[in-house]
Amino acid sequence: MLVLGIETSCDETGIALYDTKRGLLADALHSQIELHVEYGGVVPELASRDHIVKTLPMIEALMQQAGITAKQIDGVAYTAGPGLIGALLVGASLGRSLAMGWGVPAVGVHHMEGHLLAPMLEDNPPEFPFVALLVSGGHTQLVDVQAIGHYALLGESVDDAAGEAFDKTAKLLGLPYPGGPQIAQLAKQGNPGRFTFPRPMVNRPGLDFSFSGLKTFAKNVIRAESNAAGELDPQTCADIAHAFEQAVVSTLSIKCKRALQQTNRSRLVIAGGVSANTILRVELETMAKKNNAQLFYARPEYCTDNGAMIALAGARRLDAGQCESLAIDVHPRWPLTDLAPL
Repeated sequence: MLVLGIETSCDETGIALYDTKRGLLADALHSQIELHVEYGGVVPELASRDHIVKTLPMIEALMQQAGITAKQIDGVAYTAGPGLIGALLVGASLGRSLAMGWGVPAVGVHHMEGHLLAPMLEDNPPEFPFVALLVSGGHTQLVDVQAIGHYALLGESVDDAAGEAFDKTAKLLGLPYPGGPQIAQLAKQGNPGRFTFPRPMVNRPGLDFSFSGLKTFAKNVIRAESNAAGELDPQTCADIAHAFEQAVVSTLSIKCKRALQQTNRSRLVIAGGVSANTILRVELETMAKKNNAQLFYARPEYCTDNGAMIALAGARRLDAGQCESLAIDVHPRWPLTDLAPL
């Protein structure tokens, strides 16, 4: 089954062609960073309008590049949520319309299920069951995964997601949008040990997260270390970035270890934009080895939003017989545990 995947949940337009027998054939991605950088974050209306302009030409260009015609497409998958409603409607409307015009089934994909399955694009994909850490700008969740659609939520952030905390702290440090990669880059120049940030909620039972207080702690340190003009010297800025990154990574690692022990699983999958963080990968690799577990993740370009993960997740559901009605339906808020099992 050859599936066209369309991702338009936020500020990136992703298109991909995935074949259930041959794997990923082609993919393309357009980022809106330059469009939103002057505002310090995503402007929903601008995001939607840019998707309108970019999505169809990208589909046409990718199909031509891959040598694929409309007659060869067996199904269309598009992100149906969660995300920005206007952006979601662009992909859903176009995806559903193309499927109807081509006479093939369409399926709306859960954005976080796409992330969760992204490591299966790699040569050494994880086998079920496993524990998944979904960590991005909008989500921080630990999920027990028995199979596709068989998800049990183990814990989640009660306030800011880890990626959101990265972005907000980067803004406090005067770093440009998007903040997460900026902090990670700056942290490489930081001196370990100068600042020690708390590891929130690790001294209490359970697998929930909280990163809002960590952001506030960073704000207070920045205020205390700034000069009379409210400025930080470059080294202090790097030291704060290093301490903040270490605190987030350590917190995530502690909770992942606890989740593996609680579920008695031997495989850990990390997915979502923050899973591209090199320090997080190293920390979790070390933790997994000490606990006789394996760590799986996607290559960096498939950690952030992309069409390949939507095409893959959609192909699995279409191949199992799932498809949508003619109605165009999106879900800006959509619990992962609401998904139907295959």
